[in-house]
Amino acid sequence: MRHRHAWRAAACALLCMTAPGVAGATENGIPTTVNGFYDFGAGMSPPATPFGTLSFRTSYNTASVQKDQYGTKLDNDFSLRVHTVSAAYLRMTQTRLFGASYGFGMVQPFFHMSAAFDVPTPGGPLRLKGETFRIADTLLLPLILQWDASPRLHFNAQFQVLAPTGDYHRKRLVDPGLNHWAFSPIFNFTYLTEGGFEVSSSFEVDISTRNRATRYRNGIEYRHEFALGQHAGPWTLGVGGYYTRQFSDDVAPGLQGGKRSRVMALGPAVSFYQPGLPPVWFHIYKEFGARNRAEGYTAALRLAASF
Repeated sequence: MRHRHAWRAAACALLCMTAPGVAGATENGIPTTVNGFYDFGAGMSPPATPFGTLSFRTSYNTASVQKDQYGTKLDNDFSLRVHTVSAAYLRMTQTRLFGASYGFGMVQPFFHMSAAFDVPTPGGPLRLKGETFRIADTLLLPLILQWDASPRLHFNAQFQVLAPTGDYHRKRLVDPGLNHWAFSPIFNFTYLTEGGFEVSSSFEVDISTRNRATRYRNGIEYRHEFALGQHAGPWTLGVGGYYTRQFSDDVAPGLQGGKRSRVMALGPAVSFYQPGLPPVWFHIYKEFGARNRAEGYTAALRLAASF
């Protein structure tokens, strides 16, 4: 099930600082969506059931490094801790559209975020801190199309809308709301060999509207997530990761060429699925190669149940 937008605010502390000298791309360095949602089974959707599917996800993100446009660590004693909890509802139906099963859904996340960093001043470093626990933006999924080409090949297309319903204040250091809309076309696939080796991938583009409070508009962001692993009974064991990059500059009054961010991540991933039991996914990723953003670790646990 897809609801990574629900954790895009977990990334808001990745570069959510407005102070001078802090590396960042997109508004205040806040990526529109969080990396690291899809791993195994990316191309598969839950079955059509009378009442749909509920999913719960919790993740923990931590970072102590920010990097500039050259990948050099900033000397600002940066610290980030983000704990996210989200609930999602997904309903796949018997309706057919373009030869695919049609579905829809929504996600509502909550965030506990804390961040701190130093700002250089003539009198020495000034330590800034922020912490908040509030509701974040709602993710709407009006369109999910699932194709199952064979028992070994599955793929889906989705259209997602990030609605600015979360708590937002333009002067707050860490903010669960982005105060702008975002529209994301997504394509996912999963391929299984006869021997049970899985290749899954997700491709996404995020297109944001302007934040009317600040007149800032993020550039177009691209995201690729993947997982490679071997099935062994109900378990799938392997590695996962992601690559994200900003394709175009931000647009804002007085902004001369937005600094485009990018980062890669890799780490162990595992999933468990046995009929009659809720499926479970877990991974731990280490980021590297960051530009104009923070670099750290993320751990995520997700489970689902259909009714």
